[in-house]
Amino acid sequence: MRNFKLEEKYESLTLCRSGRLLTITLNQPETLNAVGEVMHEELANVFYDAAVDPHSDVIVLTGAGRAFSAGGDVDLFEEMIQSPEVFEKIGYEAKRIVYSILDCEKPIIAKVNGHATGLGATIALLSDVIFASERAKIGDPHVRMGFVAGDGGAGLWPQLIGFARAKEYLLTGDLMTAQQAAQIGLINYAVPEGELDEAVEKFADRMLSGATKAIRWTKTAVNIELKRVLHSTMDASVAMEALSNITLDHKEAVQAFKEKREPLFGGQ
Repeated sequence: MRNFKLEEKYESLTLCRSGRLLTITLNQPETLNAVGEVMHEELANVFYDAAVDPHSDVIVLTGAGRAFSAGGDVDLFEEMIQSPEVFEKIGYEAKRIVYSILDCEKPIIAKVNGHATGLGATIALLSDVIFASERAKIGDPHVRMGFVAGDGGAGLWPQLIGFARAKEYLLTGDLMTAQQAAQIGLINYAVPEGELDEAVEKFADRMLSGATKAIRWTKTAVNIELKRVLHSTMDASVAMEALSNITLDHKEAVQAFKEKREPLFGGQ
């Protein structure tokens, strides 16, 4: 089998092993792990590499610093507005991110150490079991940036919490606390910040001491329907997000974000 030197391959992600546990850390803490062009490309590849890594059986996904991930980076938003061909690449990668997480047979445990928004929320919620610090907030505020929630949220959220609640949160872009997310079934556990590492470690140990093949194939079976839904929605979702990328409202939202003010949307 090929031995991927995962620890040396990535620039914006940190990968490390402890026994058969592989931890993937979004490692841009100075930007709250906002997903720029480099991280986006690396997220499109890392789960494929992790899936075939012969030295691990369980994956923990987390963020460095105060946040899990603040979602899309504003510099990348500007670049996509100025160069639509950049969005073409990002749209292709968005599908790879979603599909690679769902295709990975190894259990993925999200350790949401801080806020997870936009794409950050999507990759956390695509994980198999989600632990979040009680100080974390979770949401998909694409619409607040004049953007369609096209990178997986539109297909994923209704499967987790039902259509009514999903539409409320996706159409408003409102964030919720980790406690609220656990209460409605969006995540599994909200735990005190000081207990997060221990809670994740205990669950990872359970997975590592279990019947590896049975666990992997059970995950695969459970994901069949989720994969069907996401595969049926992603092309259209990404296409509509591409349309929203060229709207005046999106441009206004990006400018307002840079100027630290509320956007004035005109419906265009």
